[in-house]
Formats: sequence, structure tokens, C-alpha cells
Amino acid sequence: MSEYAVDMEALTQKIEKDSAFIEVIRKELDKVIIGQKYMIDRLLVGLLTNGHVLLEGVPGLAKTLTVSSLATVLATSFQRIQFTPDLLPADLIGTLIYNQKEGDFFVKKGPIFANIILADEINRSPAKVQSALLEAMQEKQVTIGESTFKLEEPFLVLATQNPVEQEGTYPLPEAQVDRFMLKLKIDYPTEKEEMQIMRMQAKTGEKETLNKVVDPQKILDARKTINEIYMDEKVEQYIIDLVFATRKPKNYNLDDLEDLISFGASPRATINLNLAARAQAFMEHRAYVTPEDVRTIAMDVLRHRIIPTFEAEAEDIGPEDIVTKIMNNVQVP
Repeated sequence: MSEYAVDMEALTQKIEKDSAFIEVIRKELDKVIIGQKYMIDRLLVGLLTNGHVLLEGVPGLAKTLTVSSLATVLATSFQRIQFTPDLLPADLIGTLIYNQKEGDFFVKKGPIFANIILADEINRSPAKVQSALLEAMQEKQVTIGESTFKLEEPFLVLATQNPVEQEGTYPLPEAQVDRFMLKLKIDYPTEKEEMQIMRMQAKTGEKETLNKVVDPQKILDARKTINEIYMDEKVEQYIIDLVFATRKPKNYNLDDLEDLISFGASPRATINLNLAARAQAFMEHRAYVTPEDVRTIAMDVLRHRIIPTFEAEAEDIGPEDIVTKIMNNVQVP
């Protein structure tokens, strides 16, 4: 048996052991959340890779419930911030308050100082507030006055956008959207799932309570383990091909996409696709990444990083159509 095979065997046992808590989280969340496996799994990908998630879906799809429930089972702190047109950066990160008795200023920390943040309807607030949030996401720290405070890990921001009502909104600039690792599109539950939801929720009185089943340190340890997951050079090249096909489609025999893409995906897409594919393998208790892991997560990593041309919009061709065509045509290793 080769040294590589022995190493892979040992690594597989380590991954299986270290990733066992994923099933514990899923099982506990099943108590209160019906369906939404896709959303739960992608939130876990974000947590495991230190990435943030932008979520688009109509109201009432259990977004807040899912995020707050995840915070509960992980024994982490949770804050829901409702973004409104009159919100100020100080309402988010905190501010300096003058203490008359002491004759000096003290720091009043804002709701951003939590492990898991739900930024509800982020596009309702102007650019100044959006920037304050995105700076905290990128730097993992907040500066108030002359003091800089590190944000406690794990730190995950889930920002939601309502795709229906666009009046009075401030859409996120493309450069800021790029800072989100994943963009999810949440759909309605199936008929069967909605029947279960109705039976569970259409009751007054006590609701099912969740237990704290996983320590936050497990997430931080898992991040180190994910770095050890093996990715073959062919899979790495597949990631590069997918991203470069959004920039130079002609090189991949996708000439018809040349006039449909204004800007392709940035290098962040390459990094995030690699990380997310590793996390996907980890969640399936595997010690290596397959091309299918990349394909599973690719749409969520790429859909918000491709800017279509006016011609594409005129033909009703969106970023998802472009990503689908690229995935159907770029050769899978």
C-alpha cells in the first residue's frame, strides 16, 4: 500500500470523526425547521469557511427562524438587525457616549458584536450603513472613535434581500456584493413540506425548544480540518476553467456568451469556490473533493459575481442562465 493511500485512509477517519457534529446539528434543527435543507447546508458552508451569505427570497420562508435556530444549537450569540432607510452606521456598530458624571466618553457597542447576524433587507438602508456592515465582514473588526475591537469568532452575516418590492431600496453595488461568499435563492416549500409546516406551526402555546448541541469551538476546529481535505490538481483546474469561462468565454467555445457578459467573476470566486467545495466534501464526511462538490456549490458562488450586458437583459438572460450554460459546456474532469 502506498504512503498516499495510508495518508488518505488516516485523513478519511479524521474527517469522519471531526465532521460527525454536522449530523447532530441537522437532526436538532429538524425539530423546528421543515425542508430548507439547502439553506441550512449553505449556512453551514459559510460558517465552516468563514464566509458570509446573501439570501434572496420572499418573506415567510423561515429565514429568521433558521438563522436564530442555528445560533441556538451552536450556543452562539445572535442579533437580527432590521435595515431601514433611517438606520445610521452607529445603530449598527455602536458609538461613543459622553458620561457627564465621569466627564469622559465610553463605548456603547452595537448589535454587530454577535456571532451570527441577520441583516434583514440590507438593501433598505443607504450605502453608508451597508459599507459599515461590509467593512466589519471583511476586516472582522470594528473601529469606534480611536478604539478598534475584534469581532468574536465564529462570525457569520446572513443578509437578506426581498426580490419582490424594489421601491425605496438601495441595491448593493457589485463590488460589495462580491464580498459575500454565497448568494442563495430560496424558493417556496413543497406541498408536502407546507402541510408539515402548517401542522407544526398552526398551534398556540408552547413551541418545540432547541438544545445547545455543538460548542462554537467545534466550528473553529473544523475550519482547520477543512484545510487538510485533498483536492486533486484536475479539480483545481476545473475551478479555474469555470471562473475563466465567465471572463473569456471564447476560449471555452462559448462564443455566444461573449456579448452577454459585461464583467466575469473576480478572483474571490476562485478562492471561495475552492473553500466551499472543501466544506461540501467535509459535510459529506469525505477526505477529498470531487468535481460534483464544485458543481453543487458553483451556482451559489458565481450567480452574484457575473454582470450581464444590456443585450443579455434585453433577451431576458440573467447570470444564472450564463452560469448554467458554462457548467454544461466546460469539461468536467
